[in-house]
Amino acid sequence: MNAKKEWFNDAEFWEHYAPVIFDESRWAEVGTVADGVIALAKLPLYNLEKKGKPPVVVDLCCGFGRITLELARRGFIACGVDITKSYLDTAREDAAYDGLSIDFIEKDVRSFRRKKAFDAAVNLYNSFGYFEDPSDDLLFARNAFTSLKEDGCFIIEVLGKEIAVRDYTEAEWFERAGFTVLTESAPLDSWGSIWNRWIIIKDGNRMEKVFIQRLYAASELKRLLLDAGFARAEIYGDWDESPYDEDARMLIAVGRK
Repeated sequence: MNAKKEWFNDAEFWEHYAPVIFDESRWAEVGTVADGVIALAKLPLYNLEKKGKPPVVVDLCCGFGRITLELARRGFIACGVDITKSYLDTAREDAAYDGLSIDFIEKDVRSFRRKKAFDAAVNLYNSFGYFEDPSDDLLFARNAFTSLKEDGCFIIEVLGKEIAVRDYTEAEWFERAGFTVLTESAPLDSWGSIWNRWIIIKDGNRMEKVFIQRLYAASELKRLLLDAGFARAEIYGDWDESPYDEDARMLIAVGRK
């Protein structure tokens, strides 16, 4: 693991940019994403009146626990992992308010693993490819593999390289959550990654963040999952399991043990 501080390991960034990153549309999609996770992971809908232990799901890079909380509300045993303490504190408060028992863990996913503990693992909302060292992406996937029970699956939702190229905009500005947001981007390494600069302005206050995210084509992400040990990998273009084609909205990869 890279010992130096990487761009995403910056609590101030996540705290100040949270209203822009997690705007109303992101909260509105929670039900759809949870439905998609349950369907792709082939999780039985748990009836609380029946005996037996419900499926266990870990949300890796869970943020505020949008999906973690929703899965727990639906009767699954849910666990969330993230490095941003303030996000986890908010998630814990929300869980307590809803009377939910959820294990929220402050840990880097490169070092988090629980052998054969989970029926499914998820990494959602474009939070894959942040690590400076590409081999850490494989380490992350291998940790997920180790943490899954037999027949478990790992679901990744990310911006696919094909979509990034198709929808590429060099610069734009917009209003969101009361902020003026200016963005710039540029492809690096023949679209191996993308450089981004986000500026947010509100009430005369200005913040700026520069970051780089590695991009994966569908075939590359599928290969990574297979290299991590998964027996097979599937690719979809949305939560309705539509194909990853020219109309795809996102890249969803599913690695199955």
